[in-house]
Amino acid sequence: MSERVGFLGLGVMGRPMAENLARTFEVVGFDTRAARLEGLAGVKAAQNLEDLARACPVICLSLPSAAIVEDVVLGQGGILPALRQGALVIDLSTSLPAVSRRIAVRLAERGGEFADAPVSGGEEGARSANLAIMVGAAPATFERCRPILSALGRSVVRVGEVGAGNLAKLVNNMIVGSTFAVIAEGFGLAARNGVDPQSLYQAIRDGWAGSKVLDVSAREIATRRYVPGGTIDMLQKDLSYARGVAAECRSPAPMTAAAHELFVAGQAEGRGAESQAALFELWALRGGGGKRTP
Repeated sequence: MSERVGFLGLGVMGRPMAENLARTFEVVGFDTRAARLEGLAGVKAAQNLEDLARACPVICLSLPSAAIVEDVVLGQGGILPALRQGALVIDLSTSLPAVSRRIAVRLAERGGEFADAPVSGGEEGARSANLAIMVGAAPATFERCRPILSALGRSVVRVGEVGAGNLAKLVNNMIVGSTFAVIAEGFGLAARNGVDPQSLYQAIRDGWAGSKVLDVSAREIATRRYVPGGTIDMLQKDLSYARGVAAECRSPAPMTAAAHELFVAGQAEGRGAESQAALFELWALRGGGGKRTP
């Protein structure tokens, strides 16, 4: 055991990450939903945010949005006033580069360090400690983070200074979101013409269309069971972040915009809590996925 690590946010991704950290580090966890603290292997429970911040020189965050990340660190009742001298905060959430930079400035004023280190690989990757982790941090901070992040992922890459990790994650999710969207569209076209989803998958998976996203999508479309992992709600949020960042620097993002609108449509159909492959149902809602006639 080395540094004690605090872990805030014990949801779908945070819970298995905290348990993996506890194999190497002393881990103290906290979540606003107390039930999430039950049965966590090797993780001690903090009573509140202040207790966790005072007890732990390193704190990891796995939270749902940039707004929540900023509030938990800098907001009223946040952890900033209680942090120990020289504390390191590692944000594993998908957030906004500007939020990461604001937090880093405030932490530096108090002698602390910050790294944005969003992860990719989904719930399965979190459970198996097989995540890809994109890090934005000063070089010395990255070296301090590396042993902690290496307990969570197979790939830990410093992309650049603070904010760069979240920018890399937004690009990752632009690619992932657009891929989910076009797979749903393509499988919808096939279904309307009487082609079985599993046969289609077998036919194309070893060509250039093959990908992890195709593997997941085809399995769920074939069974029409869309169990998260990641959700339509989550990816809609991430694509909206990407579009906002692109607009700020006047970088065209037409493919992301089109994919984002499909995720919004999925939410409008009441499927926001389902996995991303449920976009297929935009083509199959009333037809059972089979061939239709005009």
